[in-house]
Amino acid sequence: MAIAKAERLMNLALCLLGTRRPLSKRELRESIEAYLEAGSDDSFNRMFERDKDDLRELGLVIETVENLDGEVGYLARRDSNRLPPVTIDAEEAAALGLAAKVWQQARLAGAASGALQKLRAAGLPEDVDPYEAHGALEPRIPAHEASFEPLMLACRDRRPVVFDYRKATAAQPEQRHVEPWALECWRGHWYLAGWDRDRRAERVFRLSRITGKVRARAGKYTADVPDVVTVRETVASWAGEIADRTARIRLRTGAGYPLRAKAVSVRERGDGWDELEIPYGHGLDAWLVEFGPDVVVVEPAELRADVVDRLRAVAKG
Repeated sequence: MAIAKAERLMNLALCLLGTRRPLSKRELRESIEAYLEAGSDDSFNRMFERDKDDLRELGLVIETVENLDGEVGYLARRDSNRLPPVTIDAEEAAALGLAAKVWQQARLAGAASGALQKLRAAGLPEDVDPYEAHGALEPRIPAHEASFEPLMLACRDRRPVVFDYRKATAAQPEQRHVEPWALECWRGHWYLAGWDRDRRAERVFRLSRITGKVRARAGKYTADVPDVVTVRETVASWAGEIADRTARIRLRTGAGYPLRAKAVSVRERGDGWDELEIPYGHGLDAWLVEFGPDVVVVEPAELRADVVDRLRAVAKG
């Protein structure tokens, strides 16, 4: 939401909550600077009706009544818009404490800490130890990438972005125009799902491969945002997590621990190489390329050909 509109909605909400009697459109227009600058009566009426509907969608209960002069007036009674008392038991308090600590390594640490303080002021128990309640569990969600915060805001505000992205098999980054949908952390890495305008298709981007700054762009989305964005499932598919067959590869001894963790079987050859059998699915070729000269594909032949083609593309770049 634009800052000017957010400020206008806040001012309108404060006027409606602060009055003891219904205020007419005329009175609201005279009380809010943005409405005075609206221009014609038609422009003001359209703006006011949109703002009123937006506040109602946000949960504000606005009453429409007729005042003594026969004019239609508006107000938001405090008793109708008051939240019920906060009641949190020990288990819920421990869960909230853990949730706040999750973000302490990210730029959201201040917001999480502030939210926790407000909840404590509202009655959140302070004598609950989240580590004790949950078996000394201390979660962390790393968010060190510079692109995390601008992409998070772009997802929230539904704002298109532009950034340079380097694929695993490319030597140079390419510019991407994306309508961001959702961010998700999977196995220690952050991924962005969204609509790639240039390729006119859904894409998932790993934040660690975004180079340079993420730049916001004006305008609306051109594609519908799905109700459910399956980031993890998409990444798992590309990484060979969803597979119905296996591949046989040779891996240099002491290298490629992520591959060893996924291996169905490992056989030591004794010549500085081990032979592994690993699940084979879409995207396995791109993953194997990341290990460079430490991996040799034995079979199937099509996987070997795909890996060779990717390595040649990188060498040419």
